[in-house]
Amino acid sequence: EVQLQASGGGLVQTGGSLRLSCAASGFSFDDFRDYAIGWFRQAPGKEREGVSCITLSDGRTWYTNSVKGRFTISKDNVKNTVYLQMNSLKREDTAIYYCATSCSGLPDDSWGQGTQVTVSS
Repeated sequence: EVQLQASGGGLVQTGGSLRLSCAASGFSFDDFRDYAIGWFRQAPGKEREGVSCITLSDGRTWYTNSVKGRFTISKDNVKNTVYLQMNSLKREDTAIYYCATSCSGLPDDSWGQGTQVTVSS
């Protein structure tokens, strides 16, 4: 069974940094190269949005415009984990962050449980 576990959220001041982790089990990054891992977020009262994504085959990355230059997504094939390094955090980054087994965030994807990121001024 494919499972994702998101962690690393917390409370941080504006301008601070956090690193989120998405640990995958039930499959190996090396064996499922057609997969991608995406990070999504949902703020109170807002729709869920895609934040970043990385392909497991060749590590191609994508970022939504609002995080470009501040967030970096990476993967560790040995640890079967995808990371989202978030720097220069802003209050508008406050949300619950989820990871999923695609860049599209489809209902049939496997989803992590979410990790809360709160950025205070």
